[in-house]
Amino acid sequence: MPREYNNQVIESVSVRRQRLREAALFGADRARHSLDEGVGKLFASVALAAVICAGCVGWSFIDRELAKEKQQQNQPTQTVAPSPSPTSSGTPSTRRPTASPTQTR
Repeated sequence: MPREYNNQVIESVSVRRQRLREAALFGADRARHSLDEGVGKLFASVALAAVICAGCVGWSFIDRELAKEKQQQNQPTQTVAPSPSPTSSGTPSTRRPTASPTQTR
């Protein structure tokens, strides 16, 4: 006997929630419209799939960036010697002039 009463309460709460949901969505025309429960599940599924895809893309991006950083750390760094800069005292530079292509001998 108590189980039947519990089932009745659960069913009446379910019906009440459905009626309130339809009243909020459709207003006075709720008798002519009904919300298919499958549509809500479809939207929830699409949203969950989008979140999972975004997580996979983010993980792939982070993994690739960490691999690049690790590869750069494993490569030996090359130091570049500074090039001589001309002095401001007006002394000629030590570089030899180069011949232009029009001055051929």
